[in-house]
Amino acid sequence: METPELFAKLMDHARVVAQLARLPVARLRFEQGLHPEDIRRAHAYFTRRHPRLKIFRNKTMGIALIDLAAYGGEAGNYLDEVRRKDYAGPKSRKAAARGYWLRPIDRNDHIDEIHAIHTSCDERQGRPMDSAYLVKKTRYDNMPHGACYGVFDVEGRLAAYCNTLRYGNFVSTDQLMGYKNNDGVMHLLLLTIICRLIEERTVDYFMYDTFLGAQPGLREFKRRIGFQPYRARYELV
Repeated sequence: METPELFAKLMDHARVVAQLARLPVARLRFEQGLHPEDIRRAHAYFTRRHPRLKIFRNKTMGIALIDLAAYGGEAGNYLDEVRRKDYAGPKSRKAAARGYWLRPIDRNDHIDEIHAIHTSCDERQGRPMDSAYLVKKTRYDNMPHGACYGVFDVEGRLAAYCNTLRYGNFVSTDQLMGYKNNDGVMHLLLLTIICRLIEERTVDYFMYDTFLGAQPGLREFKRRIGFQPYRARYELV
């Protein structure tokens, strides 16, 4: 690599590091009492070295979070924020107006429908579908610290689902997918989950992976839902 090119690359990395250092800090707690084996495994995964950016831990920089505690248990305060034109509120209302509705589900009752969603298109966010999603599951493990929600259309067909896991003072998306259309079902799904978490007041944050490394379309989707990038500091208790 030529010296000017190397210098430019180093400067780009330095700018990224400086931007990440200015992010707000979220203190996220893993509580082993929820499920000792899975919580310890998740903590090890979140805090291992990042596969590409070796100077960082895996999920510590640019984490996509919503500060649930900031809304004081009032979901309406959150909905006021995402009601603006370029946020998720209008899309969510569009889905509801078209007859979509949400309820908790057991994924084992919807194995065929979930597989149909997984195989409904060849790529997501400009990337080929992960091959693991193309293999039809025969059974899903229901974790005691997990919850799954499904969005159904007017005919009762599963259109999208989100499996979540509570790790301590935060809940994270585990699997999130739906049919690719412009009906706003994913917005309805996430906004409803977020509102429930705000009103329950049992956790402080909701996580949806990271902004760092996400495709532009996915980053924009997260922004419209209300996620913001944070630096995460983890504790295992």
